[in-house]
Amino acid sequence: IECHRATMFAPMSLTSYEDARPWLRSIKRRVTERTMPPWGSDMPHGVFQNDPRLTEQEIQTVVSWIDGGAPKGDMADMPKMPTLAEGWTIGKPDEVYAMTEDFNVPAAGTIEYKYIRIPVNLPEDRWYTAVEVKPSARAHIHHIIAYTEPSSDKPTRPGNTFGPTNITGVSPNKPGLVFEPGVAKLLRAGHDIILQMHYTTNGTEAVDRTQVGLIFAKEPPKQIHVTGLAVQPRFVIAAGDPNAEVKAVAEIRQDTVMTSLTPHMHVRGKDMLYTALYPDGTSEVLLHVPKYDFNWQITYELAQPKRLPKGTKIEVVAHYDNSPGNKFNPDPTKDVSWGDQTWEEMMYTSITFSFAPTTTTAAPQQQR
Repeated sequence: IECHRATMFAPMSLTSYEDARPWLRSIKRRVTERTMPPWGSDMPHGVFQNDPRLTEQEIQTVVSWIDGGAPKGDMADMPKMPTLAEGWTIGKPDEVYAMTEDFNVPAAGTIEYKYIRIPVNLPEDRWYTAVEVKPSARAHIHHIIAYTEPSSDKPTRPGNTFGPTNITGVSPNKPGLVFEPGVAKLLRAGHDIILQMHYTTNGTEAVDRTQVGLIFAKEPPKQIHVTGLAVQPRFVIAAGDPNAEVKAVAEIRQDTVMTSLTPHMHVRGKDMLYTALYPDGTSEVLLHVPKYDFNWQITYELAQPKRLPKGTKIEVVAHYDNSPGNKFNPDPTKDVSWGDQTWEEMMYTSITFSFAPTTTTAAPQQQR
């Protein structure tokens, strides 16, 4: 119900028997195909704390119930419904900052990236433990990346979407971000929130006024949250190529603890493999996503933070299908390179780390 409830982005609510009853055939198909809940990695259970995959026993329980006529059962045995803040996955925010004006999304055409400033007006630095970006026109959002920069009356220009000023983002299947206990991130005084907005048209008009909700820390953090990046913008995927390879390498410049990985490609993306190459010559697979799905851009949150010594290299290898066999391919007759729009391509991953507050933070250094 994180997604399947009123005010959220799933197409139907599943918070009651009456809600679920009309969708039995679809529920059975999606759980047996293992397309719901969405998950792209084939790593073992227990590696990632947000792994939602159902066990075989759970799948058979759902299938048997449906095949048996889906009886309602004794409602007294139902688990208690969690307390959920309306429209928010992080709970009720302490503060909500919003776009000062609506953005009107047209029914058709290409919309270049928009950079929209949200005034914050914090008189002093504050640590936050949870954050969520919530657009009102979710069906017209490809993605949003939120970051900060000093307050200004000047027009907002493209900035550093990743790195120390990054807050979070939103994309399909990406709800709010809640840090582990004792971990927080800094929102600086005198800074505004900048939204990199990638609106897409879908045949209908819409009005968007995106909000950013924050829950502030009650005490100073034991660890601070930092976002780094592995990216390769220099590539050309040949027309018709069913398995083009693109590689990025990022080097860890100090002892650190990695907490999550977020792969990002567009509709030609097939798979991604992350390997840690340690200074002692050993290596370890950190994440394998054999069936990347652009519709479900998942952040893989490690069940146990991974300690990476200084000098570790994170190698990221991605493959793309630019052939006619890819049913999502906009045009297999054209070479494809880096671009902002969905019919172009990207290759990057954001990587989150945690450091002690007294440590000088250093995001991984990109090698190309």
